Amino acid sequence: MSKPTPILANEANAAKLLDMKPAEFCALVERGHLPRGREIAPGFVRWDVDELRRIGRGDAIDGMDGVQW
Repeated sequence: MSKPTPILANEANAAKLLDMKPAEFCALVERGHLPRGREIAPGFVRWDVDELRRIGRGDAIDGMDGVQW
């Protein structure tokens, strides 16, 4: 049986998905460069994996649709 693909990631795994150290990831979240996680239950904060993928691809940039890279 194959390993399930996660739909949510904790802080450490979200950092790994973006190839960052947890401290780097946390700093970018605190500065507002990356989205905050969502509290899915008391004490359980998780990041949407699809949203992290969009950020990594550059698809989550608002107001940059007309830019030619």
